[in-house]
Amino acid sequence: MEEKKRFIIPMTVFFLLFYFSLPLLTAYTDVLNQRAIGDISWAWIFAFGQFIMTWSLCMIYTKRAKRFDELAEKVVTEMDKEASS
Repeated sequence: MEEKKRFIIPMTVFFLLFYFSLPLLTAYTDVLNQRAIGDISWAWIFAFGQFIMTWSLCMIYTKRAKRFDELAEKVVTEMDKEASS
């Protein structure tokens, strides 16, 4: 459980900060209004980056969740052995 917390809490904090920074930066500053490539502003690049970040976090979590499932199964197996003896 501790390993899962060490993974999920920083991942959640990162996701929330990254996700909410776009609306906050566009609403209260002009930082993302600068042109990045041609007529495309940094806001569009940041928004597109959120899609990439979301899919990346999903893939990372899916891989780690397999490990967490294995650990949970191990605990259940050990508890069943203790209960049956």
